[in-house]
Amino acid sequence: MHAWLCEDPVGVDALNWKELPTPSPLAGEVLIEIKAASLNFPDLLIVQNKYQMKPALPFVPGSEYAGVVAAVGDGVTHLKVGDNVACLSGTGGFGTHTIAKAALCMPLPGGFSHVDAAAFIMIYATSWHALIDRAQLKAGETVLVLGAAGGVGTAAIQIAKAAGARVIAAASTDEKCALCRQIGADETINYSQDAVPNAFRERIKALTDGKGPDVIYDPVGGDFAEPAFRSIAWRGRYLIVGFASGPIPNLPLNLPLLKGASLVGVFWGDFARREPKANAAMMGELAQWYAQGKVKPVIDRTMPMAELKAAYAHMGSRGVMGKLVMTNP
Repeated sequence: MHAWLCEDPVGVDALNWKELPTPSPLAGEVLIEIKAASLNFPDLLIVQNKYQMKPALPFVPGSEYAGVVAAVGDGVTHLKVGDNVACLSGTGGFGTHTIAKAALCMPLPGGFSHVDAAAFIMIYATSWHALIDRAQLKAGETVLVLGAAGGVGTAAIQIAKAAGARVIAAASTDEKCALCRQIGADETINYSQDAVPNAFRERIKALTDGKGPDVIYDPVGGDFAEPAFRSIAWRGRYLIVGFASGPIPNLPLNLPLLKGASLVGVFWGDFARREPKANAAMMGELAQWYAQGKVKPVIDRTMPMAELKAAYAHMGSRGVMGKLVMTNP
């Protein structure tokens, strides 16, 4: 097998494509022949030693991938050689093969492509957990999605629309706003045209008839968090999903008091660990939604696994719309 090996987490340039022994699965594990692996923001942080999970060195990055079961370890009964699966294990995806815990593998129903499956679990599980579970989103409510053209943003638009909500998508270019409308957003806000916080607030106010959004989905953080929260509706729910822009906002605590609003943390990974039955039910429903055409990952582009460093560079340019997916022949 071959894989991108991180022996010193000082950045992408330190990754090396190496031939490694193909491992055999232990009890409860499977060997997966990787067909596709998506590139997520944590995959950048982890090779820079900036992610909360710090795997032992050396390691193969790549948190999310899909492929074919090539071998099964003792005690694995729900998977067999030849099964198509998707997995989000945190590491191991940027190679030709990897070992994964069988319990982490999602069997793929017929018609679920490897490329879509490799881009599915993280963004849809995060967005469902945020909107449906944490925010208790109701049909007819208005959702403002920040960073709407990214992976989790595009998933949030689709899930909110499937739940019967009205969606306002905020993104940084006209091209990204057009994509958001294409996948279901009712209205869009171009950050670059409304870069002054007061202008951003006025745009939100105009699009909600002065009421403000009932739910704000924020995977970005940074400068727009406070003006967005100041615009939230009475009893609104502000979903803290992540901080892709870098800075963690300092929100004045009088704001939720004045709006009767809630700041709601979204940590899907720990939800999956603490509430595995609820997580499994959620993933089952999401798979049904995919089969019904209600949700489908937006793929910015696919690239050969050998071009991983170029993919990292493209992600760093903030030009990605949806997900980047690396593929093996």
